Parts: sequence; C-alpha cells; structure tokens
Amino acid sequence: MLEERGVDTIFGYPGGSVLSIYNELLDSDIRHVLVRHEQCAAHMADGYARAKNVPGVCLATSGPGTTNLVTGVATAYADSVPMIALTGQVAAGSLGQGAFQEVDAYSLLMPITKHSYRVLDVDRLPHAISEAWDICQMGRKGPVHIDMPVDQMGMELDSSLIRERYGVKPLGEDMAGLHEAVMWIRESKRPLILVGGGAMDASDEVMELARLMDAPVVNTLMGMGVVPSSYAMNMGPLGLHGRLAAIQLSAEADLIISIGSRFSDRTYSPHDRMREGRVIHIDVDATEFGKHRHSCVNLQADARKAIRALICALGSKPLRWEQWSDHARTLKAESYIAPDNDAVPIKPQRVMQEINSLLDDDTIVTTDVGQNQMWAMHYLNIEKPRQFITSGTFGTMGFGLPSAIGAKAARPDKKVMTITGDGGLQMVIQELATSVADKLPVTIVLLNNGCLGMIRQMQKHYWGGRYSAEELGADPDFVTVAKGFHARGVRVERPGEIRDAIKDALESDVTTIVEIMVDPQEDILPMLPMDPRIPIIKGDCHY
Repeated sequence: MLEERGVDTIFGYPGGSVLSIYNELLDSDIRHVLVRHEQCAAHMADGYARAKNVPGVCLATSGPGTTNLVTGVATAYADSVPMIALTGQVAAGSLGQGAFQEVDAYSLLMPITKHSYRVLDVDRLPHAISEAWDICQMGRKGPVHIDMPVDQMGMELDSSLIRERYGVKPLGEDMAGLHEAVMWIRESKRPLILVGGGAMDASDEVMELARLMDAPVVNTLMGMGVVPSSYAMNMGPLGLHGRLAAIQLSAEADLIISIGSRFSDRTYSPHDRMREGRVIHIDVDATEFGKHRHSCVNLQADARKAIRALICALGSKPLRWEQWSDHARTLKAESYIAPDNDAVPIKPQRVMQEINSLLDDDTIVTTDVGQNQMWAMHYLNIEKPRQFITSGTFGTMGFGLPSAIGAKAARPDKKVMTITGDGGLQMVIQELATSVADKLPVTIVLLNNGCLGMIRQMQKHYWGGRYSAEELGADPDFVTVAKGFHARGVRVERPGEIRDAIKDALESDVTTIVEIMVDPQEDILPMLPMDPRIPIIKGDCHY
C-alpha cells in the first residue's frame, strides 16, 4: 500500500512487534534507513517531507520505540509537516494487560497528530493507510499515526482490499470576506505582507501580490524562502530575534496581510504595537483566526487559491504607496550595522557570510535550535521555498543533523548542510553512523562556543548575568569523534579558513563536521523581550 503511494524510503528501527514488516521490506523496493535512535527516525522523515513536499514515513516498535518517536512526531505536528508514523503494538488480545513493551500509543500520540489509528483487524489496515495518506496532506498538513498490533500484522490480508481508496471529506472554505479585504487594501496607507510556513507552496502567488502592491514583506521563521532574500522589498524575518526593519514596520503598519502565519507568541505578540491597524488573515486552518487584538477579515482557504482570488479582485493595475515603500527601503538600508568580521574568536556573522558565498539553488540548509538557528535565520540569503528547514514552533534541539539526513535521502541530487551547535549536536551525534552507513553525506557546520548559547544569552540579559547550567564542560574533540564514525572532521579557528573548509565539505561525498570555534560572548541581536514595555536589546551590531 505504501508502494502504491510512491513511498521510496522509510526511516526506522526494528523490534519484535514489527519484524513481520521488516521481513516484507526484504522483498520491497522501499529503502529502509536504519537510524540509531527512534526520535531521529521521525526527524529524518520530517526533513524528507519538507525537502520533497511529500509525506515522510517512520517506523518504530512498541513501548520504548514508540515513546522515543514522540518528540520527533510532536516537532512535525507543531510545524505542519505531513508524516505517517507507524508503530508496532502488542497483540490485540493482550492490550491493557501490561504485556512486554506495551504502551497506549494510540492515546499517547493523539494530541500530537492529526489523527491516530489502532488497527485491531488487519482488514482495516487499508482503510487506515488510505485515510492517513490523505489526512496528513489535506488542509493544514501534519503527522498521522497508525498503531499495529503484532498478531494482526502477522495475518494474511484480503488482497482485494490493498488497492482500495477511501475518501476523506474535503475541508470547508470561507471566502466571504474577499470583497471587504479588497476594500481594506485600497483604504490602507501602510500595508505590510506577512508570510508564514502556510505559504510555502504559494511562492509564485505571494510574489505576484507583492509586486502588484510594492508593499514591504516580512516573514516568520517558517516562511523563510517563500520570498527570495534578494527581493528588494523583503524586510526579513519577524520574531524574537527578527530584523529591526521588519519589527519596526510591523509596528507602523495599518494593515497586515497575513498569509499562512499563526500570530504566535514568538512571531508577533512581543511587538504587537500596531495601533489602529487591521488584519487580513489567509489560512487553511480556521482555528488560527483571532489570535490577535485587531479588526480582521479572515479568508479560510488554501493560500494559493485565496491569493489568486485576491489578485483577481484587486485588478491588474499596480497599487502604490510610494512614501511607505520608500520608508521601508530606507529602514532596511539603515538597520544593518556590520560586526568585526576579522575578529578572533570568530564571529558567527562571519560564518553566515561565508556560507552565503557558497549557497546556490542546489543547496538545502537545515538548522538545529538555539543561537545557531537564529544566526542562520537572520543572515542567510535563502532564495527558494524548501531550501531552509528548521524546527520552529516546537524548538527541538537535535533536529539539525537527522533532518539533514532526511533531506539528503529525499533529494540526493542536492548538497545538504546543517548548521548546529555543540549542545544540539551532542543530542543526536550517533546519527553520524546512519549518515555514513546509508551513504547519505551531509555537511555539518558546527558553531562551537562551549556553552548553551541561547540559555547563556537570556541569563545575561534577563537574569543579571547569573549563569546556571549553561556551560558545556568536557565537550568532546568533535574532529576525532567524526573520524571515529568513519566521517571527516576539520577544526577552524581563523576567519580566513572558514570558506575553504565548508566548500571542501560540500563538494565531498563524505559526511564532514566543520567545527568552527566561535566567540561565546557574541549574542544574536536584536532580542525582543516578551514584555513589550521593555525596550528592544539591540547591541553593537545588528540587522
């Protein structure tokens, strides 16, 4: 059934309750990638799905195999990533009796999936697979879980059922506010387009609307790449560590056209200073409407369809707010204050600058979570949708390396790089073995500052410099560790060495850690306090 739907890769780890499936994989064209920890199976399926825009599939055994999947599945759920999570289960007749490696996977994963199935009769498996495949991709995407008791997976399935397709009721749409939305755009004096991850498949339509209006565009972390960084009216990311121009314009705007963005606490609330503004909110998920204090028109529809309707209703004549657009361009130009790029220890900004010189359309970048993630969001020039893959809403440390391996499995024709820190990498460093064994080479740009950088930064600014549990004592020799996993490793301590080291790694067919010793005192700024009454922390260099 998975073959029928074009699945070519499964990320998993075997156990007694799923050995019947592993036995069948021997006769299948589906590639199995053996991970070293089940959490990373989910992260790899996540990276695969984001890079290829199809559902990723992960497989784990019952009990601890299933519980280890939870963090990765929750990460995909939080970021609306389509995934099928398959778990083994004890025999149907043993459920609830405390059998070996039993856990209530159905209930456990229900809050972090779009739907959860327990197949108590193998003839119901085709129904579960068919619905799960549709549900994970329709509307707001996300993971679906299928729990499979071992006795049912060992039984014969009625072959006539295998190719059955079971329909799922289409989601509702509501475009009733389209006329009012057009009126609001024409009445506005300072419109701003806010692009989130829900617009990832509507890049062409977003760009057509942006050019029609010549309005400034800002994006969330998840919206990176929808609008090319090189586009003149792209003001960059909003958020807790967003660019100053984006933050200021969001406060000054009188109309925000939000496309596939959630108005979350990290993206919008800390600088929710738009005084008498309005919001046109386009989203496929109606539960995201109303999470702000402004007057709003809500258009519930796929981003492509809604933007296309909006463009048609506005007409082909360009709309212009010349004073506002000029103001945006000026703010963008004036907000950049360059760091000392030749400093030692190395400034993380210099690393991003060197990466930018190597980025092209054939390169995918994933990130871990923390300062390394924010440096990448802030400074990398991302030109294409699905070129930048990161854990946004759940903020999962350890996401970088396994998601890069998953992206490489999805797009073997691409160069794949992950930007990580010494904290996040040590959570998943065992997956170097997966990368090497399955011939999925990735470049690991390790920003090593010897500490949990974001924790240290928050303690510095919000807790009076009282540092607690932020120093990573006894960091390993990452170059030696890489070699121990049959990968490559190189350490960089001078700014002039960065580009050649990363370039060599990207061009290599071997997984390589490029360990760059960066300044532990350098903060990612600006930083917005969660309390909007507290001034923004800008620092000596920022964007």
